[in-house]
Order: sequence, then C-alpha cells, then structure tokens
Amino acid sequence: MLQGRPVAVLGGVRIPFCRQNTAYADVGNLGMSVRTLGALVEKFGLHGQQLGEVAMGAVIKHASDWNLGREAALSSGLSALTPGITLQRACGTSLDTINLIATKIATGQIESGIGGGSDTTSDVPIVYGKSLRRRLLAANAAKTTKDKLAAFKGFRLRELKPDFPGVAEPRTGKSMGEHCEDMAKEWNIARDSQDELAVASHRKLAAAYERGFFDDLVVSFRGVSRDNILRPDTSLEKLATLKPAFDRISGRGTLTAANSTPLTDGAAACLLASDAWAAAHGHEVLCHIRDVHVSAVDFVHGEGLLMAPTVAVAEMLARNGLTLQDFDLYEIHEAFAAQVLCTLRAWESEDYCRSRLGLDAPLGRIDPEKMNPVGSSLAAGHPFAATGARIVATAAKQLKERGGGRALVSICTAGGMGVVAILER
Repeated sequence: MLQGRPVAVLGGVRIPFCRQNTAYADVGNLGMSVRTLGALVEKFGLHGQQLGEVAMGAVIKHASDWNLGREAALSSGLSALTPGITLQRACGTSLDTINLIATKIATGQIESGIGGGSDTTSDVPIVYGKSLRRRLLAANAAKTTKDKLAAFKGFRLRELKPDFPGVAEPRTGKSMGEHCEDMAKEWNIARDSQDELAVASHRKLAAAYERGFFDDLVVSFRGVSRDNILRPDTSLEKLATLKPAFDRISGRGTLTAANSTPLTDGAAACLLASDAWAAAHGHEVLCHIRDVHVSAVDFVHGEGLLMAPTVAVAEMLARNGLTLQDFDLYEIHEAFAAQVLCTLRAWESEDYCRSRLGLDAPLGRIDPEKMNPVGSSLAAGHPFAATGARIVATAAKQLKERGGGRALVSICTAGGMGVVAILER
C-alpha cells in the first residue's frame, strides 16, 4: 500500500498503437516518446514547467540508446530542469514507472511527475556475432595498423551473420506463446472461448472509439489516428479459420494470431501529482493510486509463466482488506486471451487458491461486464513498455465517467512476474 499522502492520476495520452513494420517502422522509441510526452505537455499546459521526474521505459532498446526518460523530456516542451530516468520490467514496465513516480509523490520527494513507456518491435537491435565483436574491439584498441589487421586474422564470412533479439525465455528456451499454450492445456481453456474474448475486445474498443471515449487519450501520429490492429468487423467465423500459431504439431494448439497480441509499436504516458499540486495548477483529479504490487512465479520448475498476476492480486487484496468482488472495473492486460481466461479460472479454483495462494476459499468470479469495458490489448496491441500507462489512463477516465469507484489493474510479464494496482475515485 502506498504510504504517505494521496497520489492523483490527472490523465494520460498515447499515440495509436501500430503493428510492427507499419506506420512507425522508422521512428524508434525516442521519436514515439517525444510525440507522446509532447502531447501530454500540450494537454495539461506544462510548457516550460519543471516537474519532479519523468520516468519512461522501453524493453526493446539499442546499446547506443541513452537515457530515454531524460532525452524524451528534453524534447517534450518541459523545463530542461526536469530529471528523467529509464526503467524496464517487460510488459509491466510503464506500470512500474507510474509506481516509481507515485511512490516519490506519496513520500514527499516530488510534487508531480510523468510515468510512461515506449516500445518498438520494428527498430530492433541487430548486432554482430560474438566473434566479430571481439575482433572489432581488438582492432579498435590496437595502436598500429599492423595490430589492427592482426585482429582479423582467420576471419570467416560466417562471422558476418548477425544476432537478432531473442523471443524465448532464456531459462526455458520457450517463447511466451509456447508457455501460454502449456497454460491453456493445463487449465483446459477452449479455442472458442479464446476467440470469443478476442472478438469482444475488438468490438468494445471500436465502440469506445465511435462514442469519442479516446478523443482526449489518443493523439494522431504519422497519419494514424486509431490503433491499426483494430478490426471492428472481425467475427468468430473469421477467427475460426486461423491455424494455431505456437503449437502446430500436437493437434491441440489453441493460440492463434488473432487471440494473441501481435508485435506492436507505440508509446503512452500518464501525469501524476499530489492533490495540492493538482489544485494549484487547476487540474482535475481523475482518481488516486491506492496500491501497486509485484509478484513472481517459479515458471522454470512448472508454474505457468503468465500466472503471476493471480498471486500478485491475492497478496494485494489481503494487504488492503479487499475481496476480488470489491471493484467496479477490472482492467486485465490481454497478452493472450488464454492468459486472461487462465487467470479468471485460477481465481475461481478452490484447489489453486488453497494450495498456491494459501487462501481458505476461492477468490471467486468477477462480473465479465466489468472486465475491459472499452477493449484491451488484443484489439489495441501491446507495445511492451507502453501497456501499463495505456491501461492506467484508460481506467482513470472510466472511473471519472462512472462518477467514482474502484479499479483493479492486472498485467502479466515475461520472466514470470505480475504487476497489479488499485485505482480509486
């Protein structure tokens, strides 16, 4: 639980999320972050103002990338006196940057700040192999031309083969999709249930765009004004034609390109502040952050890679004296439809809640009408480090529309971790 004074969420901004190698293929994290922070500065009239901190994150980064938070802040319109920091925790990154800012505000270190993140799967770091890197370093360190040339003695053309970023968990060698397939089989999650959740996500996101919900949350960039992954006309019939994407051999694969999030580029950010700073600058408080919590599971020895939110939520609820049903809104990141369904089934399982979570009874069922009411990652996309800020901004605005209430935010991450939060208005 956040200790100290209340932390207010004043709002957020994001650029449309786009499938990799489309609109943002040549932009990179800095360009997307600058556009997003600049839009946030414009929205809240922050030109020339000094904030306490800008915390940004990115998962896919180049070795040459400098401090993204600081560099983006310097180009955003904020005062150059605003510090910046860069963090990374896979898919939970920008919920972590928001937590960092919130903790600093709660403890009185700062009065206001921005938390967010950016990710590109188009502009990925492609590097030389280890052998050629050693040669280049040796040549760079050499003092004479003879020694520089000697560094390339025995060179083979195969050393030019580049290294691409890995998509597998280092400790298991399996991709996130393969791990989620294992979870779907363990929890008996049917293909049609996953497809239904995916179709619902697209329809809800499309409906929210149509009624203008995202008018002040999404700013156009590179000629794009809506998430280009969104398919308002998708249907169960269309999804049923797709083949499994991760288990193509056993005949039991259920995860497809449609009920899994695609590789995505994008950025998002949220403005946080103390109540006093918000009042002094004339900004409405949309909601407050009550708590943020992180947990992990031992996926290397058999636990589901993406099941950590089940643990994190249980621990956070206990700390706050709440039940799973004490929420008006559930924003659950849709990394895969199967992951969401496994999480819901685990919370309803008496055996799992007793043996894994140490509870006397199941956490229970949530009202499906309260889950992701304006769509989520399956329809919007999932730039790894931007999803948390997207969700917080979306949840905060929904709480304002409702006139009050409590929201549960849940995000699974690579590495077997879960980042969760409670928002209140």
